[in-house]
Amino acid sequence: MTMDLVEQMNEQEKRKYVKGKKLGEGTYANVYLGHARHDAGVLVAIKKIKVQKEYKDGLAPDAVRELKHLQELLGHPNIISLLSVFSSKDQNLNLVLEYLPLGDLEMLIRDVDRVRYGTADMKAWMGMLTRAVWFCHDNFVLHRDIKPNNLLIAANGEVKLADFGLARSFADPGTRMTANVITRWYRPPELLFGARHYSGAVDIWSVGLVFAELVLRAPFLPGNTEVDQINLICRQIGTPTEDNWPGVTQLKEYTVPSEVVPVWGKDAYMSRFGGAGSDGVDLLVRTLALDPKNRITAREMLEHRWWRTDPRPTRNEDLPRKSAGGEEKAAVDLSRRNGVVDDGARGTKVARKLDFGAAR
Repeated sequence: MTMDLVEQMNEQEKRKYVKGKKLGEGTYANVYLGHARHDAGVLVAIKKIKVQKEYKDGLAPDAVRELKHLQELLGHPNIISLLSVFSSKDQNLNLVLEYLPLGDLEMLIRDVDRVRYGTADMKAWMGMLTRAVWFCHDNFVLHRDIKPNNLLIAANGEVKLADFGLARSFADPGTRMTANVITRWYRPPELLFGARHYSGAVDIWSVGLVFAELVLRAPFLPGNTEVDQINLICRQIGTPTEDNWPGVTQLKEYTVPSEVVPVWGKDAYMSRFGGAGSDGVDLLVRTLALDPKNRITAREMLEHRWWRTDPRPTRNEDLPRKSAGGEEKAAVDLSRRNGVVDDGARGTKVARKLDFGAAR
């Protein structure tokens, strides 16, 4: 039987890679180690996305989003690279991704006993994350799920932003979007209050909370419920009011505790985040502005004086890394379903599956 042109092209892509051992398995995808057929030294991760019976065409919306946006964002050193796509005989979609064997940033943050890092290392990691987010926003893409276990680490120490299953293009003015995105601990107040119109500021809030977590080596705002999340923001950052955020009380789900806490100033942040230095704390405060209009942008973050002060960012090859377990952790990160809070390391209380039937 003669194959049509599309089938021929698919077979050509498939033949470029040799699939090896299974690295991880999830309900959403299996992840395999593979290598380029022409050079066994070129390692790849092959993410085989399983056919989802509940969707008519077999592909979940998050898989479509991931494929679309990885194709749009090719070429940036701090975004996971999509090398190829092909389908297998069982109609499963296979994404060929660069091989990232050193796990994720969450592994390093949590391993307090064996992993030591300082301001120069945090500056390097934050620089890579900020450049990735700037590139997304410069290409009109919102990531909408930035968190430490979506920041995978390459063999050379570089951090790569992954999991674009909740990403979307910037909306036209007036277009309603879902507020039901971003893992709760990293979700900004405008989404917790039900905002349906928002900007890249939602990603910046998440970036700020990753920064805070690097300093504390624990999540800064680990709410058990959305109400608890709002309460934590009010206590630790300040209560959103009309004085510090004009229009906030008009948001559909605006609810705050009766006790109004003034917005914390830089001095208060210094007492807890002083390890980042005065300029680092200034940058952190700007990422966690309650009013999204006052939040610093990714481009402005890259122009901040923190990057130019001592200590200089650590070179990639000198960054701390885990000696074992990275490959397995990276496989878990890649095989889990996009848009679902990872309840393995963080407890079932924070597990949440997103509603893809809502407005995007």
